[in-house]
Amino acid sequence: MHILIAPNAFKNSLDAMSVAEAIAKGLHQSELSCTTGCFPVGDGGDGTGELLIKKFNGNFITQQVHDPSGRMIRAAMGLIDDGKTAVIEMAAASGIRLLQQDELDPLHASSYGTGELIKKALDKNVQKIILCIGGSATVDGGCGILQALGIRFLDAANSMLMSLPESLTDLSSIDVSGLDQRIAGCEIIILCDVANPLLGENGAAKIFGPQKGASKSQVIQLENSLIQFAKTALQITGIDMAGIKHGGAAGGVAAGLHTFLNARMVNGIDYFLDITRFDQALQKASIVITGEGSIDLQTLEGKGPFGVAMRAKKKNIPVIALAGKVPAESHEELNKCFDLLLSINHEAGDLQTVLAATQENLIRSGKQLGDLLASA
Repeated sequence: MHILIAPNAFKNSLDAMSVAEAIAKGLHQSELSCTTGCFPVGDGGDGTGELLIKKFNGNFITQQVHDPSGRMIRAAMGLIDDGKTAVIEMAAASGIRLLQQDELDPLHASSYGTGELIKKALDKNVQKIILCIGGSATVDGGCGILQALGIRFLDAANSMLMSLPESLTDLSSIDVSGLDQRIAGCEIIILCDVANPLLGENGAAKIFGPQKGASKSQVIQLENSLIQFAKTALQITGIDMAGIKHGGAAGGVAAGLHTFLNARMVNGIDYFLDITRFDQALQKASIVITGEGSIDLQTLEGKGPFGVAMRAKKKNIPVIALAGKVPAESHEELNKCFDLLLSINHEAGDLQTVLAATQENLIRSGKQLGDLLASA
């Protein structure tokens, strides 16, 4: 029996490779006679870029950039395909992980640092940029990135707006004349793990704003800022940002970059599995194990475990999913994806205690699963 272990990261706990290795360790401690293969996956979320760079034996380079609060930090990106492609992770320069809880401020947090990484990639003469946008601290519609690349956001007096995205409500025009011309010769691909639109009840401000520290009143301010951004962008480009699928991803970065940089948005997990030749790894698998921190109905909207399960199901390979949190009740839709869905947490506890025990719980769950399969 060969078991392919293809989990996503467990958010705020373990990266995808560490998750895969813990499950494999548990399986090999069990009574089951099997071989295992670790194939950690990413769907565009935090950690996806690092996985891609390592899978393609790329080179990491660091650059001094601005973090979401404007402080100078060093952030890494990678070059693959003999330097022709840059892999940039938004979380490296503009991530929520860079801020303390009391520093979260989505009305002023900027994606500018990610734009600086894009400029660095252009300096390296890349032909393609793969941008993984999960884990951002921003709801600025990508304005920070666009500013770093030369676009100016102006008020009615033709003065440049400061303090974005809060001041976007005063946006009157957008000057694209200074946009870095090298963008036109570079393909930009954005890996998205959500399908949310830019605006509305399921949009960037209302869904992701609170996750990034926005109060109820600030969510309204952010929504109004993005409404004005979309209205002004429509007048200039003829593109309706509000109607773009995936447009709300990473606080609207996907919509902003598609509109002004002609970036192509893709389903993150499908793109990842395609370019890493996951189907080839499936060929000798008897069982596939996947998972991530939480698996629920939202997982079916394009998260990593869903993509893995769909590929395995096409080849009639059973799929087992492990997660820190699973629904209390069975769901038909989830049952179609996962032959077995298990929580790794067997004891109640506060969140920090549970997160700290993730590796231990994965090893134990792997062993129990192996013993179960051995007795079947």
